[in-house]
Amino acid sequence: MKLLLRLLVTAALVLLLSNILTGVHVASFGTAVIVAVVLGLLNVFIKPILVILTLPVTFVTLGLFLLVINAIIILLSTKIVGGFVVDSFWTALIFSIILSILQSLTYKILGDDK
Repeated sequence: MKLLLRLLVTAALVLLLSNILTGVHVASFGTAVIVAVVLGLLNVFIKPILVILTLPVTFVTLGLFLLVINAIIILLSTKIVGGFVVDSFWTALIFSIILSILQSLTYKILGDDK
């Protein structure tokens, strides 16, 4: 049940951000749900590999390179999901930062934080 709630919250936030940020386009709520699933899968399987491969850069930048990895994950999801478009790397970076903050706040409000 928790996983379904997190999926729906992420989908709603993706759709909300697509209406706020001019460089993010989502075709429908169904597409936003697919984006949420793909983001979750990429964060589970691909992100740890990227983090390990870029560990020296992440260490030198005091962890700020993780924001770049998050933007790359967003851009990868645009290649996988039709109907989800992010115009540029910088838009993906801003999108990922805002999405992470809103997810944290929403989960805190719902009492579903880790």
